[in-house]
Amino acid sequence: MRQFLSTLLIVALGVTLTACDRGESGQPDTELPDRQAPIPNPDADSGLPRIQPRPLEQIPEGAFGDKVKRGYQLFVNTQELRGKYVGNALNCVHCHMDAGRRANAAPLWAAYFAYPAYRKKNDKVNSFAERVQGCFTYSTNGAPPPADSPEMIAIAAYAYWLAMGGLMDHFGINGEVPEISDTDLVTGAKREDFPLPVDIARALPVDQRDKLPGRGYPKLDKPARDYSPEKGAEVYTAHCMACHGPDGQGYEAAGVHNLPPLWGKDSYNWGAGMHRVNTAAAFIHENMPLGKGIQLTPQQAWDVAAYINSRERPQDPRFEGDVEALRKRYHNHPGYYGKAVDGKVLGENAFPDFKQMQQEN
Repeated sequence: MRQFLSTLLIVALGVTLTACDRGESGQPDTELPDRQAPIPNPDADSGLPRIQPRPLEQIPEGAFGDKVKRGYQLFVNTQELRGKYVGNALNCVHCHMDAGRRANAAPLWAAYFAYPAYRKKNDKVNSFAERVQGCFTYSTNGAPPPADSPEMIAIAAYAYWLAMGGLMDHFGINGEVPEISDTDLVTGAKREDFPLPVDIARALPVDQRDKLPGRGYPKLDKPARDYSPEKGAEVYTAHCMACHGPDGQGYEAAGVHNLPPLWGKDSYNWGAGMHRVNTAAAFIHENMPLGKGIQLTPQQAWDVAAYINSRERPQDPRFEGDVEALRKRYHNHPGYYGKAVDGKVLGENAFPDFKQMQQEN
């Protein structure tokens, strides 16, 4: 166990940087507009439990613990699935900081208790697995693992273990996290029939489970002046270039990007939530530069988010041959898809999405 954790912690420390998905879910219905609002950051003073996940060393031995360990491994080194479910150089941990454990950095434990939930994005109730499938489709520019696949079950087991262990400790409930079925794992905890200890179920009714303090990214007010990619380029040079490179492509060692690309063929695609300027600005202000969050001004965060997201990247998987039609249907939010920047319409020269890459190969 100790050797396993030592190996994985090295991976996690090497990849914890920026740029994942925050706003997309499941398999979208191509007839629906993109109406999904950013996920709200709940009130920190609501009185609801403030979760502190258990140390990774407390992952149990046995079959259930093996699922949790595997989920952790895939979360911090999602590149294991490159070519199968992943089409770019990103890992889940690039958006969900500290291996999905950190509050105000889209923690995995808060997401687990927020689903199943209806989403305007695809006009249906999404299970936790469907929400994660969306991350693979857009953030990793890949393909959704089946809900009953070993990979999806493992990621769900890790999310459940983080959430349940933190809640048990908060309420003084001793012992190991209870094992539950694979079906329960991939469905999520926001439902009446989800198996919870009585004390937790009483303190955390279903309608409050998506309001755990620390969920999402703290809301960032609109800037005093319009955000500017030109100003953002200056912020990028001063504060971001050291980690992500002058060309935004990050840095790799032994073929692995330990510092992730922010645009280009190996970054998130035009359907990912992080391509929205407001989502990226909130993430950047709270968490970047790495280890120095909340040091950029809100204006700087908006500007550099605009700069990053005014660069070309992989195509929106919902693209059907007409950039302007797709922009009108799905991109009614702060962003640059379908807009002219430096004389070029973004999206017209987008890099291939996963399906295109598979066809070309």
